[in-house]
Parts: sequence; C-alpha cells; structure tokens
Amino acid sequence: MFINPLITQRGRGTKIRRSVRLDIVPFHIVRIGRGSLLEDYATLNNRMGPVEIGDHSLVGIGNILIGPVTVGAHVILAPHVVLSGLNHAYTDVSLLIKNQDLKPNEIVIEDNVWIGANSVVTSGVRIGTHVVIAAGSVVTKDIPAYSVAAGNPAQLVKTYNRQTQRWERVEEGETPLAPVTRDVSE
Repeated sequence: MFINPLITQRGRGTKIRRSVRLDIVPFHIVRIGRGSLLEDYATLNNRMGPVEIGDHSLVGIGNILIGPVTVGAHVILAPHVVLSGLNHAYTDVSLLIKNQDLKPNEIVIEDNVWIGANSVVTSGVRIGTHVVIAAGSVVTKDIPAYSVAAGNPAQLVKTYNRQTQRWERVEEGETPLAPVTRDVSE
C-alpha cells in the first residue's frame, strides 16, 4: 500500500488489517474509499483488472476479491465471500484448462448491499443497490435493486414494492432475474 500510492489509493480513515494479502500489480489500480475496513486474511488481486471499494464498506474476514471488481459505498461483505471477475476459458479440449485463456469480466456491487457469509459472485454479475444476498449463495446472474436473493444458483426470494412500500415474496418462477436498472429518482 505504501510502495506505490499511484496504483493503490486509500481514503482517509480506511483500516487495512496487517494480515490482508495484497496481490497487486502496477498496471491496474486498487482504490479503497474513505472509512472502509479490510478484515484479516482478506485478499485483493488486481492482476486481471482494477479493484475499487467505495466509502464506508466492509470487506470481511477471509474475503477474496479478484478484479475487475467495483464495490460501492456502505457495502457489507460478510466472512469468506468470493468476488471473482476472472474466469477460465475451456473451449479447446486439446489444452489443459489451466493453459487456456483467462476471461476477465467486471463484477459491480452497487451501494448499500449486504452479501452473506460464504457466498460467491461470478464474473460479469451486477448486483443493484439495497440488495441482500443470503449466506452461502452462488450469484451467477444480475440481481435487480431492492431485492433479496438466495440459493445455488441465487434466485430472487423478495423484492421491494414501491407502491405498497412493503417487501413482497417472489413465487418460484414468477420473476426471472433481470438486468439492474438504476432508478434516477434516488
């Protein structure tokens, strides 16, 4: 963190525990917002793309963030969450999987999100604002704003209805996971 402040930027009041592993390279940025906390045994890896963490966010014990990853403000990543913006190609069966191309695809976690312990978010996923991901979930598709998702693969279980101002249960198969759209009135 102190060797190259042009690559690794850290906001005022940010705390990074001593045992955090920083696998960083000079050609992708690492930015950590004001007042954020990186707990023990977390790993940040920017070799495949930038890692950006917003203000007042918590990266829990044992988390792994492999860029490209953007985490918004006021996000809680409970212990042992994996956000991997990296995937392996395996199209050429004559090659070992470990020798095939790497495919980075950015993960975006918007503001005010809580991701439960032992969850995994795969490359290319966008999670909207004010979302809760239940512990142990595997998120393979975008999760719309103001919703709750759970399971493997993660499915919507609740959404917030702005008209009734209540959280409503989503029946199985009722609402497919859809791309996140930002509400400009927020």
